[in-house]
Amino acid sequence: MIRVVVHYTGRVQGVGFRWTTANLARGFAVAGYVMNLPDGRVRLEAQGARDQVDGLLVSLGQAMGSNIGGRDIAEHPPDPALGDPAQVKSFEIRR
Repeated sequence: MIRVVVHYTGRVQGVGFRWTTANLARGFAVAGYVMNLPDGRVRLEAQGARDQVDGLLVSLGQAMGSNIGGRDIAEHPPDPALGDPAQVKSFEIRR
């Protein structure tokens, strides 16, 4: 299992980015969250099997690519506090 923290820049707030991310995450066995940051970026934290996390990131890039100006991605050890990727409601939108 891996955990990634991704910061997206561009026109990523006010365009349904968080909703799209959470909706796409339902199709993958991932746990985590997505949230707007005060500086205009969006933070995505996701953990699960590498193929599931990678699949989410690819799908998000396809769905919202025209809004994404850049992304900074870092891999971290799994965090039990994020939840279990096997649980259906383990991915959330944070405010």
